[in-house]
Amino acid sequence: MSRSGNRAGHDATLVGVSDDIASVLAAPLADLGLDLEAVELTPAGSRRVLRVAVDKDGGVTMDDVADATRLVSTALDESDAMGERPYTLEVTSRGVDRPLTLPRHWRRNAGRLVKVALTDGERLTGRVVAADDEGVDLDVSGAERRLAYEAVGKALVQVEFNRRAEEDA
Repeated sequence: MSRSGNRAGHDATLVGVSDDIASVLAAPLADLGLDLEAVELTPAGSRRVLRVAVDKDGGVTMDDVADATRLVSTALDESDAMGERPYTLEVTSRGVDRPLTLPRHWRRNAGRLVKVALTDGERLTGRVVAADDEGVDLDVSGAERRLAYEAVGKALVQVEFNRRAEEDA
């Protein structure tokens, strides 16, 4: 079998392992008040890198990340989800580069600017005014617009470097 064939089979195995890891970590992280947002396991030479992203209302602090790192390490040591091969663990906050896919993502980003691609092809940029279980209210160029989550194809928070200056003016 070719080298690329082996690698492809290996990556497919990692996907299933990520699901197993998520099932081991979700409840203990919830006990810390954290939501498990992502589990990514990638090969890195003879090792693997396990990236675990967490979030919570009000944002994640460095102490939250430290507590989560200890908990994740212990939970994985007590389970067989990672197997015997060595790995490097990275625990981080959700980050602005991840799409908004759940109502809690929208709620936690109230006041932030987002770019949205709707399922019908329309694209818009607006500020999150409010969000509930059915949809989100955006301020788009001064007009409030309600979007059902089903109508959203992809949405990303936009990083604003000059917003504070605009608010103070």
